[in-house]
Amino acid sequence: MYPPPSDKNKNTPKRPEGIRELPAFLRELLSGFFSRLFYVFGLIWKAAPASLFLMSFFAILSGVIPVVTAYLSKDIINALVDAQGNLEIRFQPILLLILILFGFRFLKQTISRLNHMTVRIAGELVTKHIRLMIIEKSEEIDLASFDDPEFYERLENAQREAGSRPVSIISSTFDVISNIISLVSFIVVLATLSPWAPILIILLAFPSAVINFHFRKQTYRYVRRNSKARREMNYYANVLVSKDHAKEMKLLDLPDTFIGKFKAVFTEYFAGIRHLIVKETVWLTVLGILTTLGNCALFLYIAYQIFRGELRVGDYSLFTGALTSVSTAVVSLITTSSSVYEGTLFIDNLILFMKEKRKIFLVGSKTEPKRNTAHSIEFSHVYFRYPGTEHWVLEDLCFRIEGGQTVVLVGLNGAGKTTLIKLLTRLYDPTEGTILLDGIDIRTIDPKEYYDLFGILFQDFGKYAVTVRENIAFGNVHRPIDEERIRAAAKEGDADTFINLLPDNYDTPLTRMFEPNGMELSGGQWQKLSVSRAYYNDSDILILDEPTAALDAIAEQEIFNKFDELRNGKTTLFVSHRLSSAVNADSIIVLSGGKITEHGSHAQLMENGGQYAEMFMAQARRYNEGSAAAPEASLHPHNHIAGSDDSDDTTEDMPVFSDPAML
Repeated sequence: MYPPPSDKNKNTPKRPEGIRELPAFLRELLSGFFSRLFYVFGLIWKAAPASLFLMSFFAILSGVIPVVTAYLSKDIINALVDAQGNLEIRFQPILLLILILFGFRFLKQTISRLNHMTVRIAGELVTKHIRLMIIEKSEEIDLASFDDPEFYERLENAQREAGSRPVSIISSTFDVISNIISLVSFIVVLATLSPWAPILIILLAFPSAVINFHFRKQTYRYVRRNSKARREMNYYANVLVSKDHAKEMKLLDLPDTFIGKFKAVFTEYFAGIRHLIVKETVWLTVLGILTTLGNCALFLYIAYQIFRGELRVGDYSLFTGALTSVSTAVVSLITTSSSVYEGTLFIDNLILFMKEKRKIFLVGSKTEPKRNTAHSIEFSHVYFRYPGTEHWVLEDLCFRIEGGQTVVLVGLNGAGKTTLIKLLTRLYDPTEGTILLDGIDIRTIDPKEYYDLFGILFQDFGKYAVTVRENIAFGNVHRPIDEERIRAAAKEGDADTFINLLPDNYDTPLTRMFEPNGMELSGGQWQKLSVSRAYYNDSDILILDEPTAALDAIAEQEIFNKFDELRNGKTTLFVSHRLSSAVNADSIIVLSGGKITEHGSHAQLMENGGQYAEMFMAQARRYNEGSAAAPEASLHPHNHIAGSDDSDDTTEDMPVFSDPAML
């Protein structure tokens, strides 16, 4: 049975009893914030440990230097006041203090530059590390996960946040540490003036902290709640600039339509985010007025103390500087901490993505599959529905394919043909029932070993932006590239003719995505390349899902003839809408509404006069009608050059069948 939909909260850590009793704000900090922060530190440690040490060192120095320079400024001012008009006091001590002060200022600038350099280097290393994590995790997880919208959203979010969030969080965290060091130091300084001064500053800052954290949480929730709108905006924007859609966009005059859709979604999304931004700004402005009044009162108190002679002139510089530094540090601490807090919330995307579990794995005792043999396949009462849905895509499938047989799957769109192939290749497991290979449950075979048995050519084959040679060699990446085998595969796939006409033949880069001399192939040429890729991989079982959809009739027939040579006694499963390919098959399975409605040879099904016979006769009539409209083309079928840029025009090139049984 397919496992039930996962509980969204199953990965949420349980909170200790003591934490549950705290206010929600502190509870969130203790239970979620720090765990996410430690997770980010772990990422940085794995990717760039040296950078983490340097950033820690720079953070400590950045926190200490402002306090040292404040004391130096105080001593310089007091020394200048004492020396004013007093010729007995020498200038050298004052000169030394000034030189030391500027030495510390230069040190602070240098540390800032070095820290910026370290953060940039760490950013590159962490981005690489996280992208590799995502790529490796994507290889591990199943196709079912990619079909889940929630999972795919987490994947997109994790990829988007990979480059910026972790290093930004760590950099901001070290800024917080620097601010705390400076803050504590200046609070000690202010305490010598009055124990109430630092208390007043902190009390004035606390409401701002609460407001900042509250709105960071609200912003995060709003963004997560409206992730669909953000994905829609990205989709509309990408469609408008996509090379693949450019032709239809121009010819159908679609840009204004999609621009309108983008604007409509943005307007609705922006209204909510603008409301949060404005509301936060109003609150912070009101609190800023209170903070300014408090600081003004303390400045007046310090000036009055100097006026009475209780403090020296240099002390004014020290204490007002301390007040300013404390206020700045508190504001920076609040802003930076809330930014770190918001960043760690978004890191949940990566954490949840990395916790995704595989559903396709070895079940029971491992069985070693036979190799280099003709395999039998059996479906026993197989039912399937996609996770999270109630609709049965396949119902009670029971059939057997003997070793070495060629079986054709026939059915209208949506009948379940491609889903059946996904189950056979174990991209999914059945919801109910069993699939057997040579009499053994396929779940007892290691998935990677099982996948290696298949040579698969899907109708939505890959078009890779690499060279022609690599596109063919991808048929089997587990063996060194064999030049002779590549050329033989290209010849068998009828691709060698157009490859030899390319500027650099097999070294020609395909698509213009990266190389200015890259070549754009026609649909038929790409399909011939994918067929060549299938030839390059000498697999035990062949699965062909509409492998010649973009080819003309003559090129298609040539491919079919060569496939007969390729399969050479191998078990082959064929999906095609062109029923002429089913005539010589050992068996034909007709699917309708997820059920097998007919099963037998071409002759048997034609004799039965069921759905298959109706579909077959309908295609035969269409071909004959088309040929009657173009008799010259039917008399000269070789006028069309296989593999030319017109290879998508398939209907006009179909041969004439005077007798449907000859199809």
